[in-house]
Amino acid sequence: MPVVPAYVRLTRPSAGATPAPGNREADMARPKIAKIAPDEAATRLPRELPRWSVKDGALVRIYRFHGWKGTALAFGAVAHLAEAAWHHPDVVAGWGRLEVRLSTHEVGGISERDFALAKKIEEIVAWRPGDLGGALEGTPEDPASAYLKRDD
Repeated sequence: MPVVPAYVRLTRPSAGATPAPGNREADMARPKIAKIAPDEAATRLPRELPRWSVKDGALVRIYRFHGWKGTALAFGAVAHLAEAAWHHPDVVAGWGRLEVRLSTHEVGGISERDFALAKKIEEIVAWRPGDLGGALEGTPEDPASAYLKRDD
């Protein structure tokens, strides 16, 4: 049976939708933010977010996992961070794969909000405590326990 990816958009309501009480005021109070040109974003990525790329006016990262468990765990982490930041990416989740696409709708492209959230997502989703030493040993690499595939 073929695997059908779950396409999910973590985003605020569309322009015509009625926002939850208080959201309109929160949106109006947000500081204006400038668009970052795609070539400038691409120049910054190697030093700031080396595993991310610029595609179609968005910052993009594909995480790979050993199965659905890793995808689901990472999706939950991304959803939490996006909601806490009130900056919502497009996310494509499938078996062993999670694609995160960040862009700022109000500027029609990439902004500092995208870089800030991408850095936090990378910090949390790609965290490997076993590589750091210390009290936390990290997930074993054997297939029965491992879930995040290394891309370093």
